[in-house]
Amino acid sequence: MKSILSYIISLLTPLALIGTALRILLTPIYYNIEYRMPYFPMDEYGMTQKERLHWAPFAVRYLVSDEDISYLGDLNFEDGAPLFNYRELSHMEDVKNVVTGALRVWGLSLAILILLAIVAYRQKWIPLYINSLRRGGMWMIGLAVALGLIAGVGIVFNPDIFWQFFTLFHTVFFEGDSWLFYYSDTLIRLFPIRFWQDAFLAGAILALGGGAALAFWLKSADTMQQSV
Repeated sequence: MKSILSYIISLLTPLALIGTALRILLTPIYYNIEYRMPYFPMDEYGMTQKERLHWAPFAVRYLVSDEDISYLGDLNFEDGAPLFNYRELSHMEDVKNVVTGALRVWGLSLAILILLAIVAYRQKWIPLYINSLRRGGMWMIGLAVALGLIAGVGIVFNPDIFWQFFTLFHTVFFEGDSWLFYYSDTLIRLFPIRFWQDAFLAGAILALGGGAALAFWLKSADTMQQSV
């Protein structure tokens, strides 16, 4: 029984770490830094950094709030033209469903890990719980390095590598080509491919940090405790 619970803990650990990284990326921190990067591509249709910083928060708030699609559908440029067209709004609804599902998995993973920590404390198998977290941290390191390499190689050497991964990601989570847009569409102007390359890289770094902390800091703490 303890062996099964041990592997459940290890499997839930990467989910909790990835969910934490996702939630951080869905705060104003990420896009405020990303848009100010000197290498971030200019919008060939004239959207300024200031305009991106004005409009991007609406998209992010929609994804993490209880607002329906009218929250985005009612937005207009200064000339009265709608900010998003029907195809973009439809895709944002799909994105919200995916994000909502991912955040629910994250919350459930954290809740189960906390519950199992309480059980471990009461049953006096905390060392097993810690070892399970460490193993999950090691798994997270391997996954984060793989994702980081895909994003990093795509940025530095061959953009097609990341594009193939990006296409596979959307094939898994979205139907058909509903995620493909014209370069003149607002979603692409706000969130070009470089935005997503950096997001995957940042997420991998955050998850890697969490995995490394569990894998090595817990080991270090456990070693110190045994030596006392």
